[in-house]
Amino acid sequence: MNSKAEIVPDLPAEVARAVEDEDRLAVLHGLEILDTAADPDFDRISSLAAAVMQVPIALVTLVDHGRQWFKSCFGLDETEAATDTSFFAHAIAAGNEPMVVADATMDPRFRANPLVTGKHHVRFYAGAPMIAAGACIGTLCVLDRKPHAFPSRAELDQLKALAGLAASLFTLKDATRSGAIAEAALAREEKRRAIALDAASLASWAWDIRTDIIECDALLSELFNLPRSNRLRARDILTAIDPRDVYQTKTRFRDVLTGSDDYFGEYRVKGFHPPRWLATRGRVIERGGDGKPTLIFGVNYDISERKLGDERQRLLLREVNHRVKNTLATVQALATQTVRHARQPSEFLEAFGARLQALGIAHNLLSDREWRGIGIRELVKIEVRPFETAEQPRMTISGDDLLLSPDQAIGLGLILHELGSNALQYGSLSVVSGKVDLDWRTQGRKGARRLVLTWRESGGPQVAPPERHGFGSILIRRGLAKVVSSEVTHEFRPEGVFAEISMPLEDLSK
Repeated sequence: MNSKAEIVPDLPAEVARAVEDEDRLAVLHGLEILDTAADPDFDRISSLAAAVMQVPIALVTLVDHGRQWFKSCFGLDETEAATDTSFFAHAIAAGNEPMVVADATMDPRFRANPLVTGKHHVRFYAGAPMIAAGACIGTLCVLDRKPHAFPSRAELDQLKALAGLAASLFTLKDATRSGAIAEAALAREEKRRAIALDAASLASWAWDIRTDIIECDALLSELFNLPRSNRLRARDILTAIDPRDVYQTKTRFRDVLTGSDDYFGEYRVKGFHPPRWLATRGRVIERGGDGKPTLIFGVNYDISERKLGDERQRLLLREVNHRVKNTLATVQALATQTVRHARQPSEFLEAFGARLQALGIAHNLLSDREWRGIGIRELVKIEVRPFETAEQPRMTISGDDLLLSPDQAIGLGLILHELGSNALQYGSLSVVSGKVDLDWRTQGRKGARRLVLTWRESGGPQVAPPERHGFGSILIRRGLAKVVSSEVTHEFRPEGVFAEISMPLEDLSK
């Protein structure tokens, strides 16, 4: 425990100790996010929190030593405040669950607080902790200038879920930043090194500029896909280099010949797929009376695996950043459309919470598999589990397992959730005698295959088409909008709801 807590005497001792905990502050400072520029990703989260909790102010706040700093402010112009007048400090000390102050004037901890008695007139506060690397770095909180009834469990769970999303976003952005720093450090280290004698599978060589002959290990000819030899001509090496890299290679060698002593280059060897990448380290050993190089020693080695790994990392980072933005946009769209079609706040909270959970199920599965796809059987079983009972199973599921792309999995997961919810509330699953048959099959030949999934309800109340289609029906029909050439049929037949989903199958086995 850190003795620095004595610096904030206006806070209770246990709160000061939680705020000034060395491990917590180390995690916060390690993320290097304090005093950074505004970020629209966090602004979306704070605006969503304000909408969910129906308040005018929402903040993504980070609690530092002696101050609290706002990464995002919705409904407030200020960017930071002192810790000793902070609601947020108390929220950090409260543990991993949200802290709520329904009426600050009635709470002895805050009724004399300047935020309550001053110009802001804060009356209501609810804050959920943002946990990163096991430490609470701050809170996602909402405030109002009038008292509120104590929030429902559903409201607090949604606030907590959005706080978790904000914490994950901090971690993701830190990983991206750390990756860029590590890549730059690696590049600097590579430049400082001379001849990499400790590298594996080195092909050493000596180039006599006057004769244009390279005396070398036999491995050098193998690396360049040339006939095995210990003597090569420089022009043969140049001919073996991929045309895309020839100009750069010539330019760097020309620099060596006109003044520099050291040479470093990376290039592809033509005729290979995936590409074979080679690195070269060289140094001028002798120069003639005119100062021009006459002898260069060097080594070549294969860096294909490293290049492939770098490319995979870049692709993965781009994919993760793309998915985070898509997820935030999807959550925002779900919230907006659910509010638009909800008749009252309780209906919105229940519907939005369930849809957020359905979206989270698909995202968790995709994250576990590094966004490479999900097996349809696993997705179906998890999404329909809340609507089935072990005592009296009423859903029949059949179909061969196959792999879905991320967009297919997310869209199909939301559709299954809506079909199941509607069946449980109004359709066949609302009565003991009702049942659902869920099956899928493939159509077409390889290269043009389609998945056809069918949902049939029977044994329930007689169905009549609704006079007005709610957002659930719209989501069922448009849930696969991102999947090109997909089709969704949704019919209210008298014997029960019928839905058929058809979409092209991608080859995800590569």
